[in-house]
Amino acid sequence: MAMIEVDFEVFKALTARREQESVTPNDVLRGLLGLGSGAVPLRRLFGFGGKRGERKPNPSVNDWFYKGINFRVGTELRARHKGAWHQARIVDGGLQMRGRRFSSPSEAASAVTGTNVNGWRFWQCRFPGEVEWRPLELLRRDS
Repeated sequence: MAMIEVDFEVFKALTARREQESVTPNDVLRGLLGLGSGAVPLRRLFGFGGKRGERKPNPSVNDWFYKGINFRVGTELRARHKGAWHQARIVDGGLQMRGRRFSSPSEAASAVTGTNVNGWRFWQCRFPGEVEWRPLELLRRDS
């Protein structure tokens, strides 16, 4: 078997994408590359389809599927407004913040700011098992 060398950041990113400990870094790479025969399906690893940006609903009824993007249960959203961090989370099939459910990222952002806000530009998100936060608007560009 050939070996490849990766730096620590790559290894950390591969490890963060594992759904459980039995998923190896090789399984993650096979899924990312779309390889069959022993590959862990991307749907299982990430909750969406095989091609970059091809997002499909995850079978979990607790996920939130909104505007073509599957936000898996446990996905965290955060935004900084007037010096304070605000957080929301995907639970029970919806977006929740401070015990209240919202129908869209923009509605939740407006609750924070008190004015109309584009929630796709306001929030960052982090999917379960991931380390890095990413702007929501990047998810829409990929879909």
